[in-house]
Amino acid sequence: MTQIPDAWDEIERMLQSLIDLQESKVLALARRLKPGLTAEDVRNAHDHRELDDADLQFEDGTLAGLLAAQAAVRARRREWSGT
Repeated sequence: MTQIPDAWDEIERMLQSLIDLQESKVLALARRLKPGLTAEDVRNAHDHRELDDADLQFEDGTLAGLLAAQAAVRARRREWSGT
């Protein structure tokens, strides 16, 4: 039974690593469009017209998908563990 919790932990670490990488990618792309932006600015992209870019929207959508996957994995883990 010890292997199952270890597997959950590894899945969470892997997802977090992918999320961190994608967040960096989105921020770098946004800063190419408008230098000096913060991560908070990117989370509020609607406040910055310069961020209306198809490539940025694609990468941000990928990030949103990873965050949704992380939430789903955490929900399933709680279901499985009964907490």
